[in-house]
Amino acid sequence: MQAKDVMSPQVEVVRPDSSSKAAERMKMLDVGAPVCDGERLVGMITDRDITVEATAQSRDPNGTRVRDIMSPEIIYCFEDQDVEEAARMMQEKQIRRLPVLSRGKELVGIVALGDLATKTSHVKEAGSTLREVSQQA
Repeated sequence: MQAKDVMSPQVEVVRPDSSSKAAERMKMLDVGAPVCDGERLVGMITDRDITVEATAQSRDPNGTRVRDIMSPEIIYCFEDQDVEEAARMMQEKQIRRLPVLSRGKELVGIVALGDLATKTSHVKEAGSTLREVSQQA
């Protein structure tokens, strides 16, 4: 089974030049978000990024741009990669949502822990991934 078989193809993204709109959207969706400049994935932003990078540095959340606080290190998989490899990446990097790219490096979907649990027959692996992701680094 490949990542494209379990991913969610509708992905809410934010733009690097967004400000407080990113936090509003993340609150509404209850997730972090990929940051895209057009079709190109340039980072990820989470509530932790907003808290640690903006608030802890006394930045004005309304004036701070996503590009200034996002995580530029992008962990992703390709749509034709094996879902077990995607789960392994999520475990190793302790991430709950993994962007899925085409071989042309365009964002085509996202694999979440819930996708592993509900869309694969690897229930044991989904549980193992959740356990690894949830452990303190």
